[in-house]
Amino acid sequence: MTPNPRQSELLDEVRARGAVTVEALAERFGVTLQTVRRDVKLLSEAGLLARFHGGVRVPSSTTENIAYRQREALNAEAKQRIAKAVAARVPNGSSLLINLGTTTEAVARELLGHKGLRVITNNLNVAGILSGNPDCEVIVTGGVVRHRDRGIVGAAAVNLIRQFKVDIGLIGISGIEADGTLRDYDVREVQVARAIIEHSREVWLVADHSKFNRPAMVEMARLEQLDMLFTDAPPPRPFEALLAEAGVQIEISG
Repeated sequence: MTPNPRQSELLDEVRARGAVTVEALAERFGVTLQTVRRDVKLLSEAGLLARFHGGVRVPSSTTENIAYRQREALNAEAKQRIAKAVAARVPNGSSLLINLGTTTEAVARELLGHKGLRVITNNLNVAGILSGNPDCEVIVTGGVVRHRDRGIVGAAAVNLIRQFKVDIGLIGISGIEADGTLRDYDVREVQVARAIIEHSREVWLVADHSKFNRPAMVEMARLEQLDMLFTDAPPPRPFEALLAEAGVQIEISG
């Protein structure tokens, strides 16, 4: 199909935000819910959007993530707000395990003023950022470096992490599905994240609104393994109920 001007603007809005509710789109464009639902139906049938209960998102593969530079730009302001909220909760003198992701990298930038931190990471971008803080000791795992995002994966990374027990495990994720699973694309990356969860006294997840109802192939964990979720908008149904049942504390920034 060839989208009309309103449909083209709707596509741009969803691509900028990753995922958005039908109600928010109706308010954004000053049209009725029925008009948005009709547009969404046409665009999803053309493969330009993917629908979920109550909203719409950018179509995504369950086997491969979008490119790093595109992820870095996607919802950048929301990630910065999340990062500030996380940094405000991290005490000086803490130990952290930090995994891969553009949101965890945003958190690293907000930790540059903290004192007495010890950070273990398999993310060379996080290590590079925090090396600018002279009051933060950074430990980098061994393993295989992925050229696309400078993430380190493999058995050597897992083995190093297993030597520690830290205050906070800070993890990013590619998708949170409606069955309560946290999912990602690379099984080697997931193995590292599982080790982080197992060796952290508290597990904090950072995920902007676009991660809800986003499919991915490999199960990393379940919501009940989290202590806190930092996000930028109220989770859509059924996630609010799932998070409450799992006893996860939610902090919404923005």
